Amino acid sequence: MQGTVSIFNEDASGEAVLDNGRRVAFDAAAFAVSGLRFLRLGQRVSLETDEAGTVVAVRIFTMRE
Repeated sequence: MQGTVSIFNEDASGEAVLDNGRRVAFDAAAFAVSGLRFLRLGQRVSLETDEAGTVVAVRIFTMRE
């Protein structure tokens, strides 16, 4: 799913707003998967979730796995 970063905390957790307006939180572990150092507010991201709907990875579109 895709969204826009609305909150990014110093501990590397944050929140994104999906295209449908729903807010989805992510923790530092999901951000660590990206290999990034920080995100900017308003930045577009791709969010990967597990079966339970928990965000397990946050990536920007210019980065490949």
